[in-house]
Amino acid sequence: MTAHALQGAVESTALYDLPGPRARRRHFLYGIASTVVILALLGWLLYLLFDTDQFTAAKWGPFAYEGIQELLLRGLRNTLKAFAYASVLSLLLGAVLATGRLSIHRPVRWLATLCVEFFRAMPVLVMIFFIFVALKVQPLPALVAGLTLYNGSVLAEVFRTGINSVEKGQREAAYALGMRKAQVMTYVLAPQGVRAMLPTIISQLVVALKDTSLGFLITYEEFLHAGKLIASNLDYDLPFIPVVMIISPIYIGMCMLLSWFATWVARRQRRNPKTEAVDIAPAEPGTVLPGTLL
Repeated sequence: MTAHALQGAVESTALYDLPGPRARRRHFLYGIASTVVILALLGWLLYLLFDTDQFTAAKWGPFAYEGIQELLLRGLRNTLKAFAYASVLSLLLGAVLATGRLSIHRPVRWLATLCVEFFRAMPVLVMIFFIFVALKVQPLPALVAGLTLYNGSVLAEVFRTGINSVEKGQREAAYALGMRKAQVMTYVLAPQGVRAMLPTIISQLVVALKDTSLGFLITYEEFLHAGKLIASNLDYDLPFIPVVMIISPIYIGMCMLLSWFATWVARRQRRNPKTEAVDIAPAEPGTVLPGTLL
């Protein structure tokens, strides 16, 4: 084993010991037992679904109707519309509040902190209902406003933490070069902080996507509201479970798509020539100055 490989092996095992034969055998048995338990639960769930006649043609037949499909597609479009508005506005609000919390002016910093702590502690549903009922706002703006206030306050803390995670020397070096505060934030701190922020930002956007389902409580015709209409208004043995089995995979798929997008952005950022390490040519003998000895 070379010295480099030995050093890598030591670093990879610095915090724990490599499992021995008995430990590996126990882990293998734990894996088999966990797999058996999961398969048993899935089998029991399928048995309950078949036992309660959830896969009968009477319950799945309505989904072949064009009107039902259009209702679901319209609900999905409304969900994506609310999510698009809420995500963009949440990112903007989070950036503004984070800038306020990082301000050197104490009143601005206190005001931004008060807004972040208040809206982050307030339940999303309460804000949506207050905007919809007390302020008499239409369903879509009320839903978007509630999601924006909550997720924007959470993202503000994410942005502030990401900026503060950059080494202090980066900021000091930028100021030493004569850069202004806005330039330091834009060209030095923010690009480096994005790497630390990105997973948490995507996770919070996934939360915003799932919280769009709260719109059905204020009669906003989103995806879950369309499913509720189908399940409660059809005379086909009330297909609640089939509706859930159709809506849930679509929600899960959209959340997985967001996670895949975050991974793609992270890989693209690592391949960006502006962030990649530059290969330096090995040192070579330079030109000998006149009068010097070899």
